[in-house]
Amino acid sequence: MKLSRSLIAVSAIAALSVGVLAGCSSSGSTSDGDAATPGAALTIAKPDGAITTESHNPFLGDSAASKYGYAKVIFEPLALVNPTGDLGTTPWLGESVEWNDDYTELTVVPRSGVKWSDGEDFTADDIVFTFDQFLSGKLTDAQGLNYEGATVDGDTVTLKFADSKFTAQARVLHTPIVPKHIWENIEDPNTDPLTEDGLAVGTGPYVLDSWTTESVTLSANADYWGGELAVPTLNYVSYGDNAALTTALASGEADWAQAFLPQIEDSYLSVDPDNQFLVSPTAGAGTLFMNLQTKPFNNPALREALAWTIDRDAYVDIAREGASEAVWNVTGLGTLLADEIIPEYQDENYSVDVDRAKEILTDAGYSWESDKLIDPDGEAVSFSITVPSGWSDWNTEQALIAEELDDALGIEVKVDQPDWGGWDASLQEGTFQATIHWLEDTGNVYGLYTSTMDPKWIVDDKASYNFGRFNEPAVTEALGTYANASSDEDRAAASEVMQKAFAENVPAIPLGAHPLLGEFNTRNYVGWPSEDDQYASADPTQPGIVQVLTELTAK
Repeated sequence: MKLSRSLIAVSAIAALSVGVLAGCSSSGSTSDGDAATPGAALTIAKPDGAITTESHNPFLGDSAASKYGYAKVIFEPLALVNPTGDLGTTPWLGESVEWNDDYTELTVVPRSGVKWSDGEDFTADDIVFTFDQFLSGKLTDAQGLNYEGATVDGDTVTLKFADSKFTAQARVLHTPIVPKHIWENIEDPNTDPLTEDGLAVGTGPYVLDSWTTESVTLSANADYWGGELAVPTLNYVSYGDNAALTTALASGEADWAQAFLPQIEDSYLSVDPDNQFLVSPTAGAGTLFMNLQTKPFNNPALREALAWTIDRDAYVDIAREGASEAVWNVTGLGTLLADEIIPEYQDENYSVDVDRAKEILTDAGYSWESDKLIDPDGEAVSFSITVPSGWSDWNTEQALIAEELDDALGIEVKVDQPDWGGWDASLQEGTFQATIHWLEDTGNVYGLYTSTMDPKWIVDDKASYNFGRFNEPAVTEALGTYANASSDEDRAAASEVMQKAFAENVPAIPLGAHPLLGEFNTRNYVGWPSEDDQYASADPTQPGIVQVLTELTAK
C-alpha cells in the first residue's frame, strides 16, 4: 500500500529559532532549475533547539552525538536490522552474523580490510572489548543485553548471552563498536564526553571535523571500507521549532530531517518537486490502551464493542493525514506482519459496524437510556482518554474517538491533555482510564503482545508497558516460550496462543502502523529509500543512515 505524503501539523516546540551558519546549507539547485552542485554538502536538521553540550559518546543517550544522530555515522554496528520494508538484516562491520538455534549465541566474522579513522586496523578484539565492557560493568547495560562473554576462534567471534535475543536482535546488532586501543584508556565510558583530541574515532563513513553550538560538521572518511562516498560533508544543525525547520527544508537551507511538519504538502512538498517525504511503516502501532482493572474497561464486551466502532481509517486519514496504515485485523497485527497471522484470523478484520457493537453490548447486559449507554450495574458509561498536550496527531484522535463513541454508542468520552510528566505518571501508576501509546517494536509479533499482555513490564506496581495490566498465565507462558524458543515451530505455536488471546480479550486496540518519517531532497543526490524500495527508512536518526549514505550518488 502506498502512503499519502502529507502529515498532521504539530504545534511549535519553542519560540526560539537557531540561526543556520552561512555555508552550512547545501548549495544545490533551486526550484528554478539550476544544475545540481557537484560535491554538495548535506545538512541534516532537527527542531530541538541549540546544541548546548559537546559530547560524542555513542553510549550516552543525552550526548549531542546521540540526540542529533551523528554518532551513527562515526561508530558502526555489526549489522543493520531494517525496521521497515522486508525487516531484514544486513551484515555491516560483521562480514557475516549468525545466531544459533535458540538465539543465545551470535557468531560474527569481522569484516576484513576495515580501519579505524586513526589508521589502526579493526579486529575481532575490538568487538570482544566492546561487549566485555558490559560484562565488567565498565559500561552500563542499558539495553538489557545480559551478555556473558565471548570466545574467539581465529577471526571468528562468538558472543554469548544469558537469554534468547530473538526478540532483541537489533539491540545486540546495533551496539556501536568502539576501538579497544582508545577505549581501554577511558576511565569511565559511562560519562566521558570523548571531547579530547583523538577520542572520537570510529570505522564509519564520516569523521568529526568541527563542533559548535550552532552546527556540527563531519567530513567523509577517505579510507572508509565501504568505498568512496558521494557526499563529502555532513552538517548537523538544529532549529528552535518545527516551523523554522519547515522553512529551512522548503528553501533548501536544510536537506534531510525526521520531523512532523506543519501542513507538509503546502509548506514543503509543493514548494519544489525535489522535496520528498517518505513514510515507512514499522511493526509497531499507535495503540489505544485501556485500564483493564477498573470500569468501564474491566468488561471485555465493552472493549470488543469499541473495537467494532473506532474508525482506524479516520485515524490514518485525519489524525495522521495519511502518514500511517490502518490496523484492522482482530489479532492487532499490521501489514508488515500479515504473513504471521494464523489461518483462523487471516480474513478476520474489524470494521466500523455499530449494529454489531450494539448487539455485543446488549448480549452482555448493557442498555440505553436517553441515548446514553448504561452498564449492567445501571451506571452510565463514560471514561477519559489522556494524551499529552501538543501531541497534535493523537490529540486529534482523542477528539475523533470521543465523537465516534458518543454518536454511535452514547458513551461520554472526556478528553484529557496533561503535560508529559503527568501523563507518564498516570500510565505507570495505573490511574488513567484510556490512552494512546506506542509499542515495543521487536520487528515480529512479540512486540505487540508483550506490550499489551506481558506482566513482566509491571515492576514495583509501576508499568512501563502493558498499562492495562493484563495477566493470563497461559499467555505469559506463551510470551516466554516465544522469546526463548529454539525452533520456528515452537515460536509459531506460542504466537497462536498470543493471537487467540488478543482476539478474544481485546486488551488493547491498535489504530495504525507507527511510522518512521524522513524529509529529504533530490537536488544533488539520488539513491534514497522510496516507497518501492524501502531498503532502509529515510529517518536520519536511525542506524540505517550509514546504508543510505553509501547508496547515494551524485545527480
